[in-house]
Amino acid sequence: MNVTVAKYRIAWLRGDGIGKDVMDAARVVLDALELDAEYVPGEVGWEYWRTEGDALPDRTVELLKSTDCCLFGAITSKPKQEAERELAPELQGKGLVYFSPIVHIRQLLDLHTNMRPCKAYAGNPLNYRDDIDLVVFRENTEGLYSGVEFYPLPDEVRDALLKNHPKMARFAGVPADEIAISCRIFTQHGCRRIVRQAFEYAKRFGRPSVTVVEKPNVIRETSGMMIREARDIAGEYPEIELWETNVDAMAMWLVKNPQDYSVLVASNMFGDIISDLCAQIVGGLGFASSANIGDDYALFEPTHGSAPKYAGQYKVNPTAMLLTVRLMLDWLGEGALAERLENAIAAVIAEGKARTYDMGGASSTLEVAEEIAGRL
Repeated sequence: MNVTVAKYRIAWLRGDGIGKDVMDAARVVLDALELDAEYVPGEVGWEYWRTEGDALPDRTVELLKSTDCCLFGAITSKPKQEAERELAPELQGKGLVYFSPIVHIRQLLDLHTNMRPCKAYAGNPLNYRDDIDLVVFRENTEGLYSGVEFYPLPDEVRDALLKNHPKMARFAGVPADEIAISCRIFTQHGCRRIVRQAFEYAKRFGRPSVTVVEKPNVIRETSGMMIREARDIAGEYPEIELWETNVDAMAMWLVKNPQDYSVLVASNMFGDIISDLCAQIVGGLGFASSANIGDDYALFEPTHGSAPKYAGQYKVNPTAMLLTVRLMLDWLGEGALAERLENAIAAVIAEGKARTYDMGGASSTLEVAEEIAGRL
């Protein structure tokens, strides 16, 4: 008996809320493209935190390790105390602490590069302007999202800081339960890696500039390290200009003249914020795709949240997820399929016949997906 093995094995993590809706839309398009893939479902998200005390069960981690890449829907995340209150009664009081599964996956699999294209498609009534084509490279495993935090402040941490930094002195008398610390950790390796990814992308696609977005005039050590590494690496790419901006000024300039920028690169939190701003000027998070890329594995997700109030209504815009599928196809080496899909998405946006509520239309999530699939 002959058993046919699919070319790709893709982890299929629907997650929470509208993640399930947009993943169904993704499947409509992938089936129309006839991608030779096996889609392997995995368990992740708020329900598993609530019932098991772990939003990313070990069985799902093992699934990820057995696949070529992952397509991810959306995730619900809540603050520490609220998350603990939603645990099943038998799990409360056991010291369980919620940690975002998507952040956990990025760190566990060293998916160091977060790439977020933000492109304006002609005919989108939500565009700020039609000539925007930005790509944000965000360091994905370090910075303020590294998870090294303290509350209440342990005495040994306070003592070490008092001993080694004079500016800690003014906090010496603050009670331990009135002070919290989140560490912004950069490594030279992490900075060099994300900056090089940005320059390599600019080189591959003939983009004229890379803008490093930090705040070295105030956050001198960490942002300073990123700037130094960017300047060093830029010397290897003389055909590409390096621009340097402070993150607050970048926010202003992106609103004022976004068409002037091409590739942006930033640390974890600054990249997260700036990429959402970029998404808004090309129509909002309903058009914002992303790739989390490591050396040997990648996870692809739209950047919107789980929007639980819309879950199961098939109301939300699937474009972000479908553009995410395009990123996945490109990473898999299926460039022709990726191009076909983007062309179909652009055609449907330009025609304006199938539009979800955010674009002023009345089409459902799946109706938009089916319209795009029909163009393939």
